[in-house]
Amino acid sequence: MSAGTAAAGQVEHMLRQVTPGRYDAYEALLRALATPSSGRVWMLLWQGQAGSPDAQYGTMEVDGHGYAPCVTSAQELSASGWNRSYEVVDGLEVARALYPDRYGLWLNPHAPGGGVGIPWLDLRRIAGGLDQQPAGPLRLSEPAIEIPQFYALLAQNAHRTPAVRALRRAWVQPALGAPYLAIGLDVYDTSPPAVESVRAMMRQSLSAVPDGLPVSTVAMADAHDPVAMWLRVNARPFYDREAHAQAPATGYGYPPAHRL
Repeated sequence: MSAGTAAAGQVEHMLRQVTPGRYDAYEALLRALATPSSGRVWMLLWQGQAGSPDAQYGTMEVDGHGYAPCVTSAQELSASGWNRSYEVVDGLEVARALYPDRYGLWLNPHAPGGGVGIPWLDLRRIAGGLDQQPAGPLRLSEPAIEIPQFYALLAQNAHRTPAVRALRRAWVQPALGAPYLAIGLDVYDTSPPAVESVRAMMRQSLSAVPDGLPVSTVAMADAHDPVAMWLRVNARPFYDREAHAQAPATGYGYPPAHRL
C-alpha cells in the first residue's frame, strides 16, 4: 500500500464513522485531516493547474455558507466524474488557506448522502491546533454562576493594568469537554510587555476563582474566534475603562445642587 493510499484510507475510514450527533467521530475525522501523514485530500480546481499561479479551488454554497469541495482519494476522484484539474494537498495546508476567508471544506460531495462539510471554524481549529480551541458547535450564554469576588478582583486588577480597555464574560459549553468561563480581553496594546501585564493580571485574579471552575481567556480582537464574535454581539463589558473614566467622581449622576 502506498503512502498516499494509506493516507486516504485513514481519512475515508473516519469519514464513514461520522453520523449526526457523533461528535467524537467528527473530532477523529478532524484529527486525521490535521495529521500530515494521514490528512491528504484531492482539491478540485475550478481553473488552472496544480501549482500554477492562476489555480483556483472550486466553491459551493450550503445554507448560505461557502465551502471548497474535495475528494478523499483517487478512487473517489474517479467516482465524482470531475473532469478538470485537481491538487493533492495536506488538510492542514488547506485549512490554513481557507479559514481566513471563512470558507469551509466539503468532503466527497458526490457521495450518497452528500458527503460531509467541515465549517471554517473547524478548519481554524485544525490550523491552530485542535487541542488549543474548544470543539464546536459551542453553546454560549451569560454565566449563571455567581462569583462576584472574582469579577470584582479582576476589574480592580484590570484598572491597574493600562493595556486593558474592557472585559467581557461568557459561559462556554463545547460539543466535547467540560464547560468553562471565558473572559474576553479587549486591549489597547499587544506589545510583548503589554501582553505579559495582562497575563499577570489574570494570574493575580484567579485566586478568587472557586476550585474546579475552569477559566479561559479570549482576545476580543480575534475576528475569527467564535467566543469573541459572540461576546462582541451579546455581552456588555463588566469592566470598561473608558466608561469608568467618564463616570462622575461624586454625586451619583445627579446635577450639583445650586447654591443660594
